Amino acid sequence: MPFAVRALCLASVTVLGVAPVSVADADWSVVPSAGGGRDGRPYFYAEGAPGTVLQDTVSVRNPGGKPLTVRFRGADADNDGDGTLSVRARAKDTGAWITFAERTVRIPARTRADVPFTVSVPADTAPGDHPGAILASAGGRTAAVRVQLRVGGPTLSALTVEHVRIHGGHISYELVNRGTTVLTPKLAVRAEGLFGEVLDRAPRTLPVELLPGRRVRLDEPWPDPPALDGVDVELTVTAEGGARAEAAAETWFVPKAAAMAGAPAGLAVCAGGALWFVRRVRRMRLVRRRGQPGPTEAAGQARTEVESTGAVM
Repeated sequence: MPFAVRALCLASVTVLGVAPVSVADADWSVVPSAGGGRDGRPYFYAEGAPGTVLQDTVSVRNPGGKPLTVRFRGADADNDGDGTLSVRARAKDTGAWITFAERTVRIPARTRADVPFTVSVPADTAPGDHPGAILASAGGRTAAVRVQLRVGGPTLSALTVEHVRIHGGHISYELVNRGTTVLTPKLAVRAEGLFGEVLDRAPRTLPVELLPGRRVRLDEPWPDPPALDGVDVELTVTAEGGARAEAAAETWFVPKAAAMAGAPAGLAVCAGGALWFVRRVRRMRLVRRRGQPGPTEAAGQARTEVESTGAVM
């Protein structure tokens, strides 16, 4: 075959927003093509320069007693709004570059069909990760096999944290992958009240694979916030490749009974003045530690993250 051929790794069935298909529930399954070796490769992995043509084989097993008709198509991987992996309805990237030797295959009973396919990377493709999938449909069900494609060249790992909000026992925020690689972010949370630290969570890996250019909204539980305090919450997110982002938000915690009865005005004024003073000193110390110029914002200005632009929605 007159192609520049690279080795690919094939996934066993990995769900991307569609129902998995197994022998138990639908009497057929998508499996890695062994090619004379052992099964068990975790996913397709392909890497090559723009203009490269990659080749491998996907297999479908029909252990049932009746023939099975299976239809194949390529798809682009995507993130739903909550970070769940899914596929786009219309392929414009990796899914559009996948070509099958046969798009529809009729598999006799108790038989395995091996279907070759290629991934033709356009010559003008930008370097970085281009996640996709192979979808196999039969009997009213669909199985997805992930394709992890990386196009050679300079890559960028970058993200931002935006729209931080504290409400209802949660800290909600948005993550945006502004780079060219798939990221598995880690989140650290710190909160400081009028009289000291009230929350300090070490970095932990989030259950999200954030695809390039995607935006997701996540919630961090905070079931036991202070009963009465003015709190400054800071989020720090890091990921492989040196990606790092920070964002903050401020809020008041006031007991419901006090809010309904009406707290004395003097208490509110004193608490507000103390909050302003403590935060002002804290900001100045933080800025000095980071080696930045002193704060120039107006007194009482909220320190929430400003919306950035450039993300692919």
